[in-house]
Amino acid sequence: MHTEEKLNMTMLCDFYELTMGNGYFQAGLRDRITYFDVFFRDVPDRGGFAVCAGLDQMIDYIQNLHFDEEDIQYLRGKGIFSEGFLAFLRDFRFTGDIWAIPEGTPIFPQEPVITVRAPAIQAQLIETFTLLAFNHQSLIATKANRVVRAAEGRTVLEFGSRRAQGTDGAITGARAAYIGGCRGTACTISDQLYGVPAGGTMAHSWVQMFDSQYEAFKTYCQIYPSNATLLVDTYNVLKSGVPDAIRAFNDVLKPLGITRCGIRLDSGDITYLTREARRMLDEAGWTGCQISASNSLDEYIIRDLIHQGARIDLFGVGERMITARSEPVFGGVYKLAAVEDGEGNIIPKIKVSENVDKITNPHFKKVYRIFDRKTGKAEADYITLYDEEVDETKPLELFDPEATWKRKTYTDFTVKPLLVPIFQGGELVYDRPSLPEIQARCVRQVDTLWDEVKRFENPHNYYVDLSQKLWDIKQGLLRRNG
Repeated sequence: MHTEEKLNMTMLCDFYELTMGNGYFQAGLRDRITYFDVFFRDVPDRGGFAVCAGLDQMIDYIQNLHFDEEDIQYLRGKGIFSEGFLAFLRDFRFTGDIWAIPEGTPIFPQEPVITVRAPAIQAQLIETFTLLAFNHQSLIATKANRVVRAAEGRTVLEFGSRRAQGTDGAITGARAAYIGGCRGTACTISDQLYGVPAGGTMAHSWVQMFDSQYEAFKTYCQIYPSNATLLVDTYNVLKSGVPDAIRAFNDVLKPLGITRCGIRLDSGDITYLTREARRMLDEAGWTGCQISASNSLDEYIIRDLIHQGARIDLFGVGERMITARSEPVFGGVYKLAAVEDGEGNIIPKIKVSENVDKITNPHFKKVYRIFDRKTGKAEADYITLYDEEVDETKPLELFDPEATWKRKTYTDFTVKPLLVPIFQGGELVYDRPSLPEIQARCVRQVDTLWDEVKRFENPHNYYVDLSQKLWDIKQGLLRRNG
């Protein structure tokens, strides 16, 4: 059972969605078909790409969308909503269409990640939760992916529940971190709800509870012989922590024939301490003992530790990942792109701004990803009108985003549509993948990106361009509304 199924989230909306809904109802626009796009403008941490996440929670929300009688009474008490509108809300359900880029897929600025086609009131009402789910989980999945890539194949676990921004920040944050590549979490309820593997061993309080550190270690090994990871920095890591751990391993695990064990450090000079600990463990014959490290880690610290020669097999990353501390906002927005007239014709809409980045791309659109046929690498994303097809047998020209006066021509390529149907006529048509499948998708899709796009500093600016037809429509709207 997902958290959204335990609590009706319909009223988790900005109040203006309700005032506009009431306005649409009274103005006779309740059934006007609209098209809204979810997209973002900048990659967090000045990275080269983001990781899409949060779709599964949006699906739960849409399927459970309804107004309880207490919701109706609350809205009536505000004194501004018509009785006709309140009666409409009693029977409210989502009947529209939604397309989305699947979770775990690398995404780029300005391209539609979710497209909603629905009657105006319905499309407007779901804005807040849709953005909340997408923005939060995409932020954490993106940060987690950076951390995991910095670890260069070493295990990364999410340790941040106690520092998360509220309960949902911890619960769905752990889910998003798993999508980004973490192998597990310390958050038990995320395992119970979503299947994010939860684990953990001991805190410093366990060691302090016993008369001696050795007794604490020995007792833990006796109770959990197959999962003995000992926290060795409560007192002195090298003088007593590691020696007492080795002694406990020798006294309890060795007679049982168990060689799988570990130690964890949460403070001090991690590079020096892990190198010395590795030497001491190896000399004692515990070459298979894993060394874990935690303590306010992020991708840059992890990268430095590895480059400095730290001997670490597993990283526990907490507050700087679960809060995306370095840039804790993912700027996804929900903007009207088109409406239908009474005859079903699609009328493009645009938002114009003096800030060029805030000018929207109009119309009902598709997004294609272009792959080099020889290397399999993703080369660019191509945004077209909804009814345009890309002919792989003909050269395709795109603007260079770093120098718009230049064009890049693709000849030997394949294309893949990114947006897939999620809801059709209010019914779920998407085969929801498991969380491990979403994580595997992320691994595969990130691997299609060139290393230059994956750099932490000054990444290559990945190409995202509009088709000529869409470009012409946008320029025409700008001239008309400028």
